[in-house]
Amino acid sequence: MVPQLRIGPLVLPVHGVFVGLGVLAATIVFIGEARRRGAVNDQSLVAVTGALVGGAIGMRLSGWAAHIDVRLNPTLLQAWEFGSRSILGGLLGAYVGVLMAKRIGGYTGKTGDLFAPAVALGMAIGRIGCHLTEAPGRPTSLPWGVHAPGTTPKCPGCLSGAAMHPSFLYEIGFQLAAFIVLLWLRNRVTQPGELFVLYVASYAVFRFFVEFVRANETVWLGLTRPQWFLLPSIAVIAVRLGYGYRRGYYDTFLNRQALST
Repeated sequence: MVPQLRIGPLVLPVHGVFVGLGVLAATIVFIGEARRRGAVNDQSLVAVTGALVGGAIGMRLSGWAAHIDVRLNPTLLQAWEFGSRSILGGLLGAYVGVLMAKRIGGYTGKTGDLFAPAVALGMAIGRIGCHLTEAPGRPTSLPWGVHAPGTTPKCPGCLSGAAMHPSFLYEIGFQLAAFIVLLWLRNRVTQPGELFVLYVASYAVFRFFVEFVRANETVWLGLTRPQWFLLPSIAVIAVRLGYGYRRGYYDTFLNRQALST
């Protein structure tokens, strides 16, 4: 666990440093993609602003609705001050923020394809901070299990000294692979917005299954809160993927026409 980073007289929170580096990397990739596609304009900058603001709000407030009984939930002010910094909440907030920014600015173009590789790389970097500061995962007998100090918050396995799944390393690997694949797909998926759909679909499925080895609390039927959030989300995404498949949005890289001949 490395909760703080000392640079001379400065003491910086490691998690915040890597989140900041992730946001910086995502912004650079976004601008690079926008330039490549000839989409650098006021509207794209407004979309970035909406994503940053919405993501920050979503990440901080995502822990508000932790209980079905609203009386057990914290106030919005408490959720903002002591928020859980949920990545899923941040992504949802960023998406809503972009939609609102585009509506306010009167922009109707698709921006998701610019965000997809940017978000993947930003997430990979940001998760390094999570790996260094948070409970890694559930106990495992696999040879690559990691150990964390007993003082690690929300980590029962840390107290017993058990080896645990390096769940954040799994996600870093997934996000880096997604970034590479998205760069490969960007010239093969020509329908606007579909690159973003494919990224969201793949991450939703990955996140659902990686939750089985993360340290998050199970709340019902052996599933965690993120998994219950993801179940209906995956169903909606599956319908959306089916719609795109039937309309031939993915034929270029699936080579469906060649397979049918």
